[in-house]
Amino acid sequence: MFRPFLALTLVLTLGLGAGLYVASNRATGPAIDITQPTHFVGRSAVFQATIEAPGSKLTYVEAVIEQNEEQFLLFSLSRPTEAEIDQDGPDRIRITRPFDRNSHPELRSGTARLRVSAKRPVLFGLRETSSSIAIDVEVRLEPPRISIVSNFHYINHGGAELVVYKISPPDSSSGVRVGDRTYPGYAVPLLGTNNDESLRVALFALLHDQDLDTPINLYARDKAGNEAQVEFDHQRFPKEFRRSQILVSDRFLRQVVPRILERVPDLSDEEPDGSDQEWLDLYLFINDELRRRNRNTLAALAVETTEQMLWEGPFLQLSNSKVESGFADHRTYVHGGREIDQQVHLGFDLASTANAPILAANHGTVIYADYLGIFGNCVIIDHGMGLQTLYAHLASIAVSRGDQVQQNEQLGLSGQTGLAGGDHLHYATLLQGHPVSPVEWWDSHWIEDRILRKLRAAFPETSP
Repeated sequence: MFRPFLALTLVLTLGLGAGLYVASNRATGPAIDITQPTHFVGRSAVFQATIEAPGSKLTYVEAVIEQNEEQFLLFSLSRPTEAEIDQDGPDRIRITRPFDRNSHPELRSGTARLRVSAKRPVLFGLRETSSSIAIDVEVRLEPPRISIVSNFHYINHGGAELVVYKISPPDSSSGVRVGDRTYPGYAVPLLGTNNDESLRVALFALLHDQDLDTPINLYARDKAGNEAQVEFDHQRFPKEFRRSQILVSDRFLRQVVPRILERVPDLSDEEPDGSDQEWLDLYLFINDELRRRNRNTLAALAVETTEQMLWEGPFLQLSNSKVESGFADHRTYVHGGREIDQQVHLGFDLASTANAPILAANHGTVIYADYLGIFGNCVIIDHGMGLQTLYAHLASIAVSRGDQVQQNEQLGLSGQTGLAGGDHLHYATLLQGHPVSPVEWWDSHWIEDRILRKLRAAFPETSP
């Protein structure tokens, strides 16, 4: 009786052991997620991955780069030098390891494979199960190349200019940096039939509030993070900006402030008590805070530009209009004989008859047609390549967002909505959301010399 029982126990034990052994063969290995790099490795790169084995323990982790039948070690759990390890217990680690040409001089430009392998114990630690993933990457160890195509770059303080250049590799992002402002370059596919995919066109500006000696450079950054920057020949010309006084009356405050609060109710948490001082305080808040919000809106709308050049020839000024205020006028606001505020007027105030038809200055796409704070009823047209025009204080709007408009097409009627004391059009020219002088864009000679001539030279078969 005892011997059969032992035999049965032995059979069951062996069967259980065999079952566990077979099951251990089917056990999944650790989960591996590579977050960096994804597709490219540059001169300076970061390897980052998360490996986890829930309820178990990681016993082996290794990351290598395979290239030209060689392997270069990025990380090993047994000797985790030069790596930052975030560990949430023994079953999960996150690895961050910077690497570059100095740490891995064996790397060469070209294709490579990044492989990460990991193991965890199974069968009570008697065996291990493993997993491995690999991604293909392109190694780029040289910075992009930039060459200047256009000549004679003249830029006025507060004005714009255009540069044509070539980049390699052509999938690099590029543009012009003017101090801390960036102006992207565009391939401009609709300009002629020149199929040179390396050609780029960038409009840039030296803003009115930037120093005349602000650095201006071309840059290019490839998808591996390598960057190049070059200077290019240009000349800068100073401009004098007018200074003026704006008299703010109590009547104006009582007229304008309530109607703005009605359209932008979140500006004030309390119901105004109607005192002159409160109207003044609210006006100053509007002139600062709401103006700042509106600038942020213009910056956000700038990204909606198209790479295509939608405009053609000089931009049109409101016909038979009188210039009441110019671009970059430095205004001092005076109330009751004392200075209360200072602002810079970043457009042109143009007046003709009341409720005058407001026409599109050039071809483009309507990207805004609504109330916009200090601008009141406002239309913004995108003309492509970061160039936009703004039409403010309208009594009514005749277009909608998304409309394609032609030069001279009516956008609405002039008015005095927003922060305005009389019927007029506030007209502004924007480049990547930054106000620039409209005068240049009204000037057919400037358009020809600074823009069109360069484009024809770079794209011989185009005739903008």
